[in-house]
Amino acid sequence: MRIGCPKEIKNHEYRVGLTPESARELVRHGHEVWIQSGAGLGIDATDAEYQAAGARIVDGPDLIFSECEMVVKVKEPQADERKKLREGQILYTYLHLAPDPEQTVDLVNAGVTAIAYETVTGPRGQLPLLKPMSQVAGRMSVQAGANALEKAHGGRGVLLGGVPGVMPGKVIVIGGGVVGFNAAQMAVGLGADVTILDRDPEVLEKVGTHFEARAATRFSNEANLQDALSTADLVIGAVLIPGAAAPKLVTRESLKLMQQGSVLVDVAIDQGGCFETSKPTTHDNPTYKVDGVVHYCVANMPGAVARTSTYALNNVTLPHALQIADHGWKAAMRSNPHLAEGLNVWDGKVTYKAVAEDLGYEYVPVDKALA
Repeated sequence: MRIGCPKEIKNHEYRVGLTPESARELVRHGHEVWIQSGAGLGIDATDAEYQAAGARIVDGPDLIFSECEMVVKVKEPQADERKKLREGQILYTYLHLAPDPEQTVDLVNAGVTAIAYETVTGPRGQLPLLKPMSQVAGRMSVQAGANALEKAHGGRGVLLGGVPGVMPGKVIVIGGGVVGFNAAQMAVGLGADVTILDRDPEVLEKVGTHFEARAATRFSNEANLQDALSTADLVIGAVLIPGAAAPKLVTRESLKLMQQGSVLVDVAIDQGGCFETSKPTTHDNPTYKVDGVVHYCVANMPGAVARTSTYALNNVTLPHALQIADHGWKAAMRSNPHLAEGLNVWDGKVTYKAVAEDLGYEYVPVDKALA
C-alpha cells in the first residue's frame, strides 16, 4: 500500500502522523511511505532521517492526497485538506466529528473511509489511541491553568502550591478518567488543594485509593459541583462520552458563583467542550474571559509538546496502521473488532452511532460496510 503523511497545518500543530521509526516499520512490511518535506521538523525529524528509513520525500501535500491510498495524520483535516480527499481513500487520524458538522459533511461528500483514532477501542472498552494524548492533555491542563492564574495573564494571582503560611490554590477536576487522573497527579504534585468529581462510584474509589489524603473526591451532582465552583481557583473539565459531543456541565449562570480571575481549562473542547461558555482557542491566543472568569480552550494542547506527544501517539497508532496496510481496511476490521469501532465515515455514510445521532445522519452499522 502507498501511505502518505502530510505536514500538519492547524495553528501551532507540530506533531506528525508518522515518525521515522514508524515509516521504517511500514517500509519493512513492503509498503511505500511518502512524507511531505518538512513534516517532521516539529519533532526534530529531518527529511534525511525519513529517507534513511526508506520513505520518499515529496514537496507539498498535493501528491500525497492525490496518489496515496492511505493518509495518516494527527489532527482532523482542515478545510483546504478536505478538498483534496478522494473517494475510497483511507483517512487515519483524529476526527472528533460530533461537534464538527462542516468536517462531517465534507468527509461524507468526499466518499472517504475515515478511521478516527479517538473511537478505536481496547479489550476492556478503553480508548487506547486516545489515552496517550489524554495523558498529555491532562498533565498540560494544570501547567496551562497555573500559568493563566498569574495576574499578568488575567488570573487571580494565585500560586497553586502556596508557600509556608499561605494556603495553596484550590483545583477542581471534573471527571476522574484518564485526563482527570493525570490532571490530579500534576496538581497534587504541585501541592494544590485538589478535589476530583465523578459520577461513577468505581472511578471515585479508584482515584480515592490512589491519592489517599492528597486529594478529595466528591460525587458529581449539581449541588456538589456548584459548591466546588464557588471556592475554586482552577477548574479542569475532563469529561468524555466516546465519539459524542461533551455534556455542558458548567453553565453560563454557574460562572456567577466563581471568583473573579479563577480559571477554567476545557480539555473536552475537541468534543465541543464541557463548559457552556467554551469556544476553541489556539496556542497563539489561548485564553479569553467571560464574566471575569478566564477560559483556556486550546483544541490541540498536546501539539505544544510535539515530540513527546508524537512518539506516544505513534506507539499506539502504528500497530493498527500496519494491520490496515498489510490486509486492507476491511479484512483488518473483520479480524479486529476494536479497530472496526474506529470507522466513522464510509462511502458517504456515517458509521459511528454517536456521531450520527448528534448530527442527524442515518446511522449505518459498520457490519454493513464490512459485508
